[in-house]
Amino acid sequence: MPLLSDDAMVQRAEQRASFRLTNVSSKLSQNETAQFDALAKRRGQQRGEFIRHLILDELTRDSGEPSASAELNELVGIRLMLMNVLKPIAAGQKLTPEVFDSIMTEVKKRKKAVAIEARQEAERA
Repeated sequence: MPLLSDDAMVQRAEQRASFRLTNVSSKLSQNETAQFDALAKRRGQQRGEFIRHLILDELTRDSGEPSASAELNELVGIRLMLMNVLKPIAAGQKLTPEVFDSIMTEVKKRKKAVAIEARQEAERA
């Protein structure tokens, strides 16, 4: 009887593929290091996580997939929420907690797509 079934081995292989095992490095001057450390500190991240974030952002940008910054996503989310909450209020309708929750759920689902669309429109203009 095998210790691991085929399904368990596939699952373990998929899990191992997500492990961070490869190191990528670069050398910086003392001045560059000081500037980098100050920037990472301002962003509230450790060196390694900050570098990883920068690399993954560049890979995403280079993939050709349209994207929008986290800030734009949040701004669009606020805009969508305000538009959907203020209209019923302006019309004199009551906004129940259930309706508000459904609005927020829909905003969370759609804000990224709307932000990407807004960014693409701005680039065309």
